[in-house]
Amino acid sequence: MTTRPAPVALGLPLHRNRDFSLLWLGEGVSVLGNATTTVLLPLLAVVGFEAGPGWMGALTAAAWAPWLVIGLPAGAWVDRLPARRVMIASDLVAAAFLASVPIAWAAGVLTLPHLLLVAVGNGACTVFFRAAYPALVRSVAPPHRQESAFSRLFGTEAAMQVAGPGLGGLLAQLVTAAWGLALDAASFLVSALCLWRLRLPDTRERDLPGPAPQAGEESLGTRIREGIALIRGDRVLRFFTLLGGVSNFGLTGYGALLVLFMVRELHLGSGGVGVVMALGSVGGLVGAAVAPRLSTRFGSARALLWLQVFAGPPALLVPLATPGAGVACIVAGVLLVGVGVVAGNVIRGAWRNRYVPPAMLARQVTTTQVVNFGTMPLAGLAAGWMGSALGLRPTIAIMAGAHALACLAMFWSPIRGLRELPEPATAQPSGRWTSGSTATPRKRMPT
Repeated sequence: MTTRPAPVALGLPLHRNRDFSLLWLGEGVSVLGNATTTVLLPLLAVVGFEAGPGWMGALTAAAWAPWLVIGLPAGAWVDRLPARRVMIASDLVAAAFLASVPIAWAAGVLTLPHLLLVAVGNGACTVFFRAAYPALVRSVAPPHRQESAFSRLFGTEAAMQVAGPGLGGLLAQLVTAAWGLALDAASFLVSALCLWRLRLPDTRERDLPGPAPQAGEESLGTRIREGIALIRGDRVLRFFTLLGGVSNFGLTGYGALLVLFMVRELHLGSGGVGVVMALGSVGGLVGAAVAPRLSTRFGSARALLWLQVFAGPPALLVPLATPGAGVACIVAGVLLVGVGVVAGNVIRGAWRNRYVPPAMLARQVTTTQVVNFGTMPLAGLAAGWMGSALGLRPTIAIMAGAHALACLAMFWSPIRGLRELPEPATAQPSGRWTSGSTATPRKRMPT
């Protein structure tokens, strides 16, 4: 019995690659739904339940807490499970959680704790989905097209994040924020359908990031330790992981209070909040579009360094916003930060997908994200407490400053002076993964 050759083997251009197109479509629709939720969920808490800074911080913490709790074991499990099936299951469960909000609202039993539960459940599904995601991208896009693939995926995400907040604000006005969340639930069902229609070869290896497990193989704890050792033992991966954790702490901290800040201190309505968030999100679209060109022209390492620096200081514009024309400070700050952050994510994501061994890919994702995303619930709680004690504007300024300092730390990174990011890691007889380019730096290039 024969099976259809994989697109990776054929080396098809992305625009002719059916499987990549389906993955691209499903991800785009799902991100659009989630982008509406970033506005609808806090709006529902503020307008429907008059939630204060504490509750807003708790909602943000709940969304990211699953990375701290299940991130490491999820990576070890996903490395031994069919990636596509994990992603489909995650989509279906997330759809059920989100659909419960309009149902409970219609029944008159919706509460703030229910919203917290939905945020936790959706966050847990995201952990498993994101752990499996890079492996599926590797399956449907050839190695030499990885950067283009990530550029398209991140670009689509950025485009949906432009449309999503405005759509969320409009839905809140037309059908209430609770019923607007039904759109996000439907988007997960579309994503699951697109994944189900992928025509990957009917072999378990093709759906897996690594080899099938053998009897008597290492335990779950051993696989978790291997994932941690991979990050800890590679100075570039280690630096990116720590940098991402600190940066995300600041971004999430001020992001947790942003809707509340615009409603209470800038006196914007639901539609105004959506418009401001949509305009600010244009930066992500621009960043995804320019990332491959910057990487090719200046080198991946050099482009990444300056993009990260560019992503930091503009965040300090956000707390300077005032009612009226001063709202432009938020738009400018979020837009410029989005350019640097998303462009950097495109370059870093494509590099990691080439650099990390296939059998370690999901564990690399979750180990990294436990730190990157694990700081987010802490940021949400800290922002809620500080917002109540210090006020919204001072808290946003402190959090924006933390993000800016983390980005400027790139001047002390292992890639400073390199033109290109290190070559892929190789397996040693000892079983450890090493990279000669991180142990012996290349010739330093002027920055």
